[in-house]
Amino acid sequence: MPSEKIELVMLVDDNDTDNFISKRIIEIAGFAENIVVQNSGKGALDYLKNNADNPEALPNLIFLDINMPIVDGFVFLFEFEKFPSSVKDKCRVVILSSSDNERDIDQIMSNDHVLTFITKPLTDVSLNKVKEFV
Repeated sequence: MPSEKIELVMLVDDNDTDNFISKRIIEIAGFAENIVVQNSGKGALDYLKNNADNPEALPNLIFLDINMPIVDGFVFLFEFEKFPSSVKDKCRVVILSSSDNERDIDQIMSNDHVLTFITKPLTDVSLNKVKEFV
């Protein structure tokens, strides 16, 4: 049903293959109307900064990898905290990672902006899990 589709999803992962697979799964599942792909945490932060005054361009959901060079998931969330509430309230974060480090997972799940943690690869089942939080 079209009304259940999420308007805009952002994928943030430095792995192009993971981004490609996640994008295809989201498209095939009809999960989102539009998908923005950023292959770095910095690129994602810049995108949010550049569109902070344009709610239409802000993603409803951000699928965020933890392990990325320079700006990883933790740094992204730290910087995300500095955005105005108009951005933070619209953009909900789902961690999409292959990390199985429990300390990392516990630490990142304690962040107020993180809805849930999903293990790569993204699947129909995990998208349904995300829908419960949105």
